[in-house]
Amino acid sequence: MSTSAAEAESVLDTRRYTELLSGLLECYSPSTQERAASEYLVEQMKSLGYDDAYVDESNSAVGIMGDGPNTIVLLGHIDTVHGFIPVEIKDGKLYGRGSVDAKGPLATFAAATAFAGRQEGWRIVVIGAVEEEYTTSKGARHATTQFTPNLCIIGEPSQWDRITLGYKGRILLDYTLKRALSHTAGRDRNAPELAVAYWNAINNYFAEYNEDREKTFDQVLCTLRSIQTSDDGFHEIVNMTLGFRLPLDMPPEALKPLAISLNASPELSQITFRGDEIAYRADRNTTLTRLFNNAIRDHGAKPGYVYKTGTSDMNTVGMIWTCPMVAYGPGDSNLDHTPEEHIQLEEYFKAIQVLSTVLRNLNN
Repeated sequence: MSTSAAEAESVLDTRRYTELLSGLLECYSPSTQERAASEYLVEQMKSLGYDDAYVDESNSAVGIMGDGPNTIVLLGHIDTVHGFIPVEIKDGKLYGRGSVDAKGPLATFAAATAFAGRQEGWRIVVIGAVEEEYTTSKGARHATTQFTPNLCIIGEPSQWDRITLGYKGRILLDYTLKRALSHTAGRDRNAPELAVAYWNAINNYFAEYNEDREKTFDQVLCTLRSIQTSDDGFHEIVNMTLGFRLPLDMPPEALKPLAISLNASPELSQITFRGDEIAYRADRNTTLTRLFNNAIRDHGAKPGYVYKTGTSDMNTVGMIWTCPMVAYGPGDSNLDHTPEEHIQLEEYFKAIQVLSTVLRNLNN
């Protein structure tokens, strides 16, 4: 029999868990600068009664509750994009960089694990991984060398009553073109025009590619991430970065030759790739999805499923751990990386209740 919503709600320490999250938000932790935030979270997990908590070799925060032959890893990330947002509560909303992406989900993991307590036969591992916002995913990659879980939950905003089952793949393309300066009255296209022509060729090709693909999750999405032009008095130079969000049937290795073939100025330009991530879609019918579906219903909502156009550490660990996996966490992902990033505290508390119910029912 599942733990009831009313039973969970009766003892939730909302003040304690608000302080946990607001303190974590105060620890400004853009990628590669996470150490202080990890140390804070470790101390919080110790005070919440975890059996062990430490900062690992990657600078990620790790907390362990319970022991047993089975392991569930709750893999959140503790880094954020740049730009500190003053931490404050207004009208039931907690503002701060990372409140949604993804310290809110990470604090949910830490709080729900403490709230649920030890579960017979299970080791519950909470990880605040570093460098998820970078292409390195350093913390998640290190975690795959330390744990082999039976179940995994990724900490990303999905709203409290939904779970995320898939993320698109990704690759970044860096394009550099250099050509001799010529008079602006000449007929030859200049370096910026050649670069723009390449971008247009890419964009047009994949617009046609996507025509018969109704679902965004199945499309190749292209963005012009940046473009800079310069000259040294003899040559004009363009540096351009393109981003691609990839479906399951277009892995990075398949996109690379296509992108190269569309370059009409190969003798003047150089193309390099980085940040490869393969798309990942989890199974919709697993023990873990059933636990979440039941828990969300227990707390008064109809569960929903989400497939994201971005990437997460699910892309990094999914193919390695190959266990039942979902992403979960409170927050509106439309607020990710924005100046107004905030989380509804009531939603945060609801997510703690849902996740604690999941953990309490691991043996059911």
